[in-house]
This record gives sequence, C-alpha cells and structure tokens, in this order.
Amino acid sequence: MKRRIKVAPSVIAADQARLGEEVKRMEKAGADLLHIDVMDGHFVPNITIGPDVVRALDKITDLPLDAHLMIAEPQKYIRAFSQAGADYITVHIEACEGRAREVISQIKALGKAAGISLNPSTPLSAIKGLLKEVDLVLVMTVEPGFCGQKFMLSVIPKIKSL
Repeated sequence: MKRRIKVAPSVIAADQARLGEEVKRMEKAGADLLHIDVMDGHFVPNITIGPDVVRALDKITDLPLDAHLMIAEPQKYIRAFSQAGADYITVHIEACEGRAREVISQIKALGKAAGISLNPSTPLSAIKGLLKEVDLVLVMTVEPGFCGQKFMLSVIPKIKSL
C-alpha cells in the first residue's frame, strides 16, 4: 500500500501572538492538518503548550489537529488531549518505555488516530512491529525540543525506506 505524505505545518513556528491568523494562513496554503508540538521540559528540554491551546485551535479550524506529545509518560495525558479536540495523537517510541502497543491502543480506544514518532538516531526497527497499528509515522528530521533547527539530511534514507 502506498502511503501519502501529508503537509502538517507546526504551530510552534507561528507567531503565537497572532495564532488565529497564522492558522488561517496555514489553511489557505493547503495544509492537510495542523501539527501541535507539546513539550514538557522532561522528555525534551523545552516547554510549550497544553490541552487548552489544542481546545482553542479546535474552535477556529476544521483542519485535523495532531498533538505531537514530546513528553515523558505520554499515556498520562492522552485523554486530556483527546478531550481537547486532537484528532491525531502522536507519541515518541522512546517515551513509551516498552509500552508503545498499549499506548497506541489507549489512543485508538478514544476514537483518535494514533501516530508514532522516532528521533533521528532511533532505527526504524524500533517501530517496525507497530506500522500496521498506527495511522501516522513521524520521522524526526531534527533533534526534538526546539524549532528552527537545520534539517538533518542523514534521515532521508529512513524516510525513503518507510
């Protein structure tokens, strides 16, 4: 089965003071969904937004929302992001601590699309057994935690092999 690459601009790169206007620009530019980077200061060194911002975004756009949980113990927050309006919930294989299948099941039980993400240094073999269970695969092309980093060309072969 041929999978389609979707365009999902990240709201972290938007002007946060004008987030509503920025979302409308993303819609007009043809975004397939909105990517929302959620960082906790533990799994990654930065802190960003929580369920309240997802809830606010859900009120102003019809685009699907992908909550990318770059957080420790994502299973504790899946319900909150689901209730806030996330359509996709993407977790890092590295944060699931061997319970990725259970976390994916938790997401799907809430009626949401499940995504799995892997850091640039994590081999594809880490998610190979999960590919049929997830709706989205996010291959990180930067080290997670900060926006504006240089694209890591070394990750392209990993993307191609998916």
